[in-house]
Amino acid sequence: MARVLLFGPLRDLAGWRERQVAATSLAELRVFLAAEDADLGAALGGKGVQVAVDQAVVRGDMALSAASEVAFLPPMSGG
Repeated sequence: MARVLLFGPLRDLAGWRERQVAATSLAELRVFLAAEDADLGAALGGKGVQVAVDQAVVRGDMALSAASEVAFLPPMSGG
């Protein structure tokens, strides 16, 4: 099972920070999370949200293993 982490407002919206999810790809993981919580699914697909798999930012779909760590990172602002 992949370890899924949410940060900032994504964590607040979902009501959890970390959980284990059985998914073989990033696309499958997104579908699973959106099916459980439509608001979270919409937020994960929002502008500026980045995904890191095993601490490397990725774009698009990719295969996941049981040892994968997937972090959804909210948009960052600086100043």
